[in-house]
Amino acid sequence: MLSILDNAPDVQTRKLRQQYLGPSEVERAIRRVIDAQLDNAPLRVLHTTTGLLCDRETQMDAFKMSMLYKELVSSAIAHVDLHIEHIEEVVKRYLKYAMLSHRWEGKEPLLQDIQGKCVYDPELDQVGGMTKLRSFCKTALDAGYNWAWSDTCCIDKSNNVEVQESVNSMFVWYHHSTLTIVYLSDVAPSSNSGGLTKSAWNTRGWTAQEFVAPKVILFYQNNWTLYRNDRTPNHKDSIEIMHEIKDATGIDRPAVAAFRPSMNGARAKLHWASTRITTRQEDIAYSLFGIFGVRLPVDYGEKQDKALGRLLQETVARSGDISCLDWVGESSEFNSCLPASITSYKAPPCELPPLPEDDIQSSVSLLRRTGVADFASNFYTRLQNTSAPRFAAQRLHLPCIAFNVTEVRRRVGSPIPESHLTYGVKADGLHDLLITTGETLVKFWPARPIEQQFFLVRPWDRSLLELPDFTEFPKPSDYGDDTESEEDYGTPPSSPSDDWSGGSHVKQGMSDLESRALRLLVHLGQPFGAFLLAQQRSGEFKRIATDHDIIGQVQDVVSVGDLMDIRTIEIL
Repeated sequence: MLSILDNAPDVQTRKLRQQYLGPSEVERAIRRVIDAQLDNAPLRVLHTTTGLLCDRETQMDAFKMSMLYKELVSSAIAHVDLHIEHIEEVVKRYLKYAMLSHRWEGKEPLLQDIQGKCVYDPELDQVGGMTKLRSFCKTALDAGYNWAWSDTCCIDKSNNVEVQESVNSMFVWYHHSTLTIVYLSDVAPSSNSGGLTKSAWNTRGWTAQEFVAPKVILFYQNNWTLYRNDRTPNHKDSIEIMHEIKDATGIDRPAVAAFRPSMNGARAKLHWASTRITTRQEDIAYSLFGIFGVRLPVDYGEKQDKALGRLLQETVARSGDISCLDWVGESSEFNSCLPASITSYKAPPCELPPLPEDDIQSSVSLLRRTGVADFASNFYTRLQNTSAPRFAAQRLHLPCIAFNVTEVRRRVGSPIPESHLTYGVKADGLHDLLITTGETLVKFWPARPIEQQFFLVRPWDRSLLELPDFTEFPKPSDYGDDTESEEDYGTPPSSPSDDWSGGSHVKQGMSDLESRALRLLVHLGQPFGAFLLAQQRSGEFKRIATDHDIIGQVQDVVSVGDLMDIRTIEIL
C-alpha cells in the first residue's frame, strides 16, 4: 500500500505518504531505542522466565518475538502522531532489569556452569550457590522483571577484555537498573532490629558501589522475605534501614540520596572503603573506579598498592584534590605520598578546629596596624600564582610552603612500639615538634650537619585565598531524577564581603586583595597538617611515613616570612 502512495503522480498523495511509517522504518526506530537502552545495560543477563543466560542480541531477538513488540510496530504504523517517547517507554518496560548485590560464599555458579542451561533445571542442583541464584531470579520475576543480573555467572571471567569492561561499567549498570536486590545471607527473619548493621554484606569491597549507585534498593533476609518486613518501595527511603547502614558503614542518606560518581570528597569515599575487604586485593581499588568516575586498566596481579596508586594518581591529576594525601601508616612503593593500603584511611582526616570569625577579624585589625599590608599582598600574590598539583608517571609535583629542617634527633625512652622511633624535629620558622616513624632517619643538628636536605611542608590549599567562586551551580531540575545534593557539589558561597566579615561590611577603602591577604596571614599562623620530606640522591624527595598526623605551627607568620619557601616539590 505504502509503495503505491510513494509512486502516486500527484503531490498531495505523496505528502499523505509522508505521514505514515513503513514496517522497516518503525523497526529501525525501535532498534535505535533498543541500542541506546542497552548501552547502559550489562553485557548479558538471565531471562527470569526461561532461566537462560542471554547476551544483548538474544535479548533483542526475544523482544522481537514478543507480543509487546508486534503491538508496538502496529501502533507506530497506524498512528502518525506516535512519539518516540512512547517507543522508549515500551522498550524500557520490557528491557528493565534487576541486579543482585550479595556476599560471595564459597563456590558460586559461574558462566561456564549455566551457559546453555536453564538455572531452574534440577540437574544443576549440585552446582554451589544455585539455590541463591534461582531464588534471586524468581524474586525478580515476581517483581515483574524479565531480566536479572548476578556478578557470579553473568561475566565471563576467563575473558580478560570482558572482565575489564565489566569492572569499568559495573557502576553504570547498577545505576541504570530499575531495582537492585540486596541478599543478606546472614540475616534470619528472627533477627532482632540491627541485623543489617551486623551483616557481613557491609564489610565487602564491591558492595559500597552496589549500594550508592542504584536508585532503588530492596534488602532481603536469608529466606528471601523483605528485611524487617519493610514495605517501603525503596529502602533508601526507609529511615530505620538507613540508620542501620550509617551505623555499619558511616555512609548516611544525604551522601547516597542523589549520588553521582565524581572525585569530589575523595577522602570521605576512601574512608568508606577503608574497613572493607575483597578476595582479590586489587579489587579494593577497582571497586572504587565507578564511585570516582574513572575508567582505568584492570591488571590482576599488580597488588593493592599499585592499583590504589593508579586510582589516586588519576584522582589528583584530574581534579587537583590532594585530600587523598591525608593518611597515616605505611608508604606505597607506587609513590611515597600515597599509602600502601586502603586501611590507612580508617583514621578520620586531619581536621583542625577553625578559627572563629571574631578572632580572625581581631587578628586582621592588629596586622593592619602593624603595617604589613604590602608584605601580605606580595605573599598572597606569590601563592595565587602557584601551579596546580600534578601527578603523572608515579611522580607528584606538589605546590607547598616548605620549611627547611635544621635538626633531627632521636628521643629515647618513649612508650612506642619497638619498630618505631620518635624524633625531635626543628625547622626554620616553626615550633619544635615530635614525629614517630617506622623509618630510620639520619640524625643531624647544626654542629653535625649532613648534605641531605629535609623539609617540613604545608601542602598548599588554594581555598585559603578565599577567591570568589564564579562556578555556575546546577539546579536540581537540571538532572531530572539524577540530581546532586548540595553536599556533592558544595554550597554556593555568599559574597566575599559577607564571608570575610561575618555579615558586616568590609572597612571602606580597604581593597579586596588586601583583605584577603591579611586574612591569609592569619590562617597561615594557625596549626596545620604537615609532611616530612627527605631528599634523595637524584634530587627528588620522598615522604617519611608516620603513625600519627604531623601538626606544625609557624612561630610568627610575619617575622618568619622569608623562611616560608613557596615552591613545587617533586616527590617520588
